[in-house]
Amino acid sequence: MKRLSSNQRNFPLRCFFSQFLFSRELSSGRLFALSFLIILSAQVAGQDLKTNVTLDRQVEKFLKENKNTFRDMNVPEKDGELLYDLILKGKYTRALEIGTSTGYSGIYMAWALSKTGGKLITIEINESRHKTALKNFEEAGLSDYIDARLADAHVVVKELPGPFDFVFSDADKNWYTRYFDFLDPKLEVGGCYTTHNISEDRGGWNYDYLQYIRSLDHYDSKIHPGSSMLISYKKADK
Repeated sequence: MKRLSSNQRNFPLRCFFSQFLFSRELSSGRLFALSFLIILSAQVAGQDLKTNVTLDRQVEKFLKENKNTFRDMNVPEKDGELLYDLILKGKYTRALEIGTSTGYSGIYMAWALSKTGGKLITIEINESRHKTALKNFEEAGLSDYIDARLADAHVVVKELPGPFDFVFSDADKNWYTRYFDFLDPKLEVGGCYTTHNISEDRGGWNYDYLQYIRSLDHYDSKIHPGSSMLISYKKADK
């Protein structure tokens, strides 16, 4: 049986909700039904998320104690938090990271995936960074949610079978387009493809890549305000 994404599962509910929003008049009966629908929508949005207070405390403690130690090609804290929020919002479960570094972004993603019931595959070519990341994942209590691979992403990304519903690309920038083209067929409709270090400015960070992604009709893409994170949602297969 084909697995439906959370967006696909909740589509009938959203359509029903929209009928109320565009009605010119709301009777008392409709108002009651609308109130019920809002409550039901909140319950649907929150279902399936797992709670592990002990793990949450361990991750929070690790992040607090190591707040100023993640400098080796890692994302800033606000971008780690953004990745966490995106995964929870989309209830994504099959995530891929290209460019582990020492694991800061991976910790945020795996933490979110621990709540959605998912797992992260993350790829790093540098052995020293890979070993440090493994240590960090263990100390944060997230090793069970991460498949960390010491490998060349140029080879591995092309070979991964997928499917994925979330991708974070943060490796060699001159390969951004090729990574995307390898993974586009493997990303589910409704999935999210995020890319780090993207600039709106002509001649800025990876501007040509940005224009390429924006030219694709089957994606809805925007740079998150206040960051260099390009967020692309897949609307349809190519």
